[in-house]
Amino acid sequence: MEEIRIEKPTVDEYKGRRKIIYIPLIHTWEDAPIEYTELVKGYWNEVREQLKKLTAKLGGVDKIYHEFFYSQGENELSSLKEINENSYDIIKKFVITGAKLIQTEDKDISEACIDWERCLTIGLINNEVRSKVSEFYIETSNKRYRFVAEMIDKTLGEDEIGIIFFGENHRIPFSEEIEVFNLTPRKLDDIHNWFRDNLSKMQSLFNTKK
Repeated sequence: MEEIRIEKPTVDEYKGRRKIIYIPLIHTWEDAPIEYTELVKGYWNEVREQLKKLTAKLGGVDKIYHEFFYSQGENELSSLKEINENSYDIIKKFVITGAKLIQTEDKDISEACIDWERCLTIGLINNEVRSKVSEFYIETSNKRYRFVAEMIDKTLGEDEIGIIFFGENHRIPFSEEIEVFNLTPRKLDDIHNWFRDNLSKMQSLFNTKK
């Protein structure tokens, strides 16, 4: 994916091409530390500002895709609020102005991927079992990402602009015919640094909740 420079893109430069803007989906949670909550708030403010500048140069948004979104159409918009309130607020404004919310994932594949990942995180003892579970996880993950890429390729029309909200470190094989813009707010680095500095504290917190 190419990292965008907000000042460079022009409408003429990408005229006729399909374009998608990738936005890393950053979450918070109930009772999250105030310093983390503030970082997330700043991150989404930067996303809104960068998105505003980029779409002003490229054109209006036509299609929207979202991690764990299994339905289709604005009638299902409210389901996104449970996934991430910040992305929901952004998407709601685009839908009002005519953008279409598109099914992004297959529920069965996505849930299977989550289950295999959970199996890996419980700390498997046997090497053969761990290797087999890891193999199943990678196979299912690849299937999941291929499904997302196919949905985008199938529904994003010529000269259209899409936005996809998805977790970091994804491996979505976007079509070579689609120009991908990677939104990278500066606060994202601050969030990574916060997790690095607070990793042991957060692990203790989550273990206590379990």
